[in-house]
Amino acid sequence: MPVLLAAVLVLVLAAVGIAVLRPGPVAEWLGDEPAGPGVATPAAEPAPVAVLAAADANAPMPTPEGVRAALAPLVGVPALGDRVHVSVADVATGQPLFGRGEDDGTVPASVTKLVTGVTVLAARGPAYRIPTRAVAGAAPGEVVIVGGGDPTLAVDKKGFYPGAARLDDLAAQVRDALGGAKPTKVTVDSSLYSGPVFEPGWDDDIPTGGYGGAITALMTDGARSDVTRAKKDEAAGNHWAERVSQPDLAAGRAFARLLGVPPGAVARGTAPAPAPAAGATPGPGAELGKVESLPMVRLVDIMISDSDNIVAEALARQVALARDQPASFVGAGAAMDAVAAELGLPADELTLADGSGLSRSNRISPSLLTDLIALAGDGSRPELAAIFGGLPVADWSGTLADRYETAATKAGAGVIRAKTGTLTKVHAIAGLVSTSDGRLLTFAVLTDAVPPDGLTAARGALDRIGAALAGCGCR
Repeated sequence: MPVLLAAVLVLVLAAVGIAVLRPGPVAEWLGDEPAGPGVATPAAEPAPVAVLAAADANAPMPTPEGVRAALAPLVGVPALGDRVHVSVADVATGQPLFGRGEDDGTVPASVTKLVTGVTVLAARGPAYRIPTRAVAGAAPGEVVIVGGGDPTLAVDKKGFYPGAARLDDLAAQVRDALGGAKPTKVTVDSSLYSGPVFEPGWDDDIPTGGYGGAITALMTDGARSDVTRAKKDEAAGNHWAERVSQPDLAAGRAFARLLGVPPGAVARGTAPAPAPAAGATPGPGAELGKVESLPMVRLVDIMISDSDNIVAEALARQVALARDQPASFVGAGAAMDAVAAELGLPADELTLADGSGLSRSNRISPSLLTDLIALAGDGSRPELAAIFGGLPVADWSGTLADRYETAATKAGAGVIRAKTGTLTKVHAIAGLVSTSDGRLLTFAVLTDAVPPDGLTAARGALDRIGAALAGCGCR
């Protein structure tokens, strides 16, 4: 099955024209800009060693009795509180192997991003790119920048997300389209999104706490206010970053600077409907330029590998747009629910208020998550396999880099690949594990009643559950 997953993902990447040049999405997001003339070609990197153990396609499947014997002593420990919901299933067959409250909706925290990733890949496809456009305004000299919902848009080549679309490229297109005419005003059209910019179910500290921010259809660098500092913090493993309070206007002012327009001549508005040109001057609404985001497969990878909440909310709205729903928190939740149902998932076990998992109003059952992971891995919908590329690996990468290191959990190191979720009192994990016999299983453990000071103990208890699956044949 890992061979199948790898093959499926290669097909997806090939379909969107991505060459996987090196391991590690954080380093290059699967490739960087080509070197300029005269730049020495670096020495070829050695082939990466295997991180996930290979699985035997003929490996025996664990029995429900064996899995129950391994997990029953671990799921009821006090460190996980009194609302522990678990689902374990075989990936190849989809057969359930263990459940405890598996169909009960539970606050999922960031494992919500697995649902966001699968639904946006199904709705938009892995090759889809989000556009940012500039059009002529209604008044002479007016340029309207129209946000399409790309959260990774950069101002220039120093942006936070390598390979992202850039405002300086868009500004160059505008200057070419206008010929000798100089822009005098920039209008910011972020009307694609509707509703509140913060989800009402978010904790009070999230809008200013460095992991969330105002969700607008136009922004640069995930709304980070200091990109240089954020890049240094990111390299050190710290994803916290101060965000600007009005991302659309901040992006509009950056665009205005590139066009030589003063900050005082930037305001919100809407793009006019296209009208005939008057002579050589582009008519109101005429497109002056367009840049496009990284392909969806790479945006999903960024969202999952870094647990990027701003990117997650943008992708949730892409599901809404693809299903003709309002691009709002409510519209995105309804659209993702509908796409989940289209995929044959138990949508009655899904309630989504946002796409990131920051909202405590979200409810997802563990069995929906294991069904979703099995669907993404069985080859029937190859585009969905892209969710696996960004999943952290136990004791190696992402949010699992420093977990599965103790004697009680080391059996999971290198053989568990999973998304984690954490809010105060909420701890979750969902992903894949290869058993000692080489059988690939999917598992999800969600708990939302842990003592507020119990983070370390809860994570250790979750890791012991995954390690028990990795360390046994469970037969």
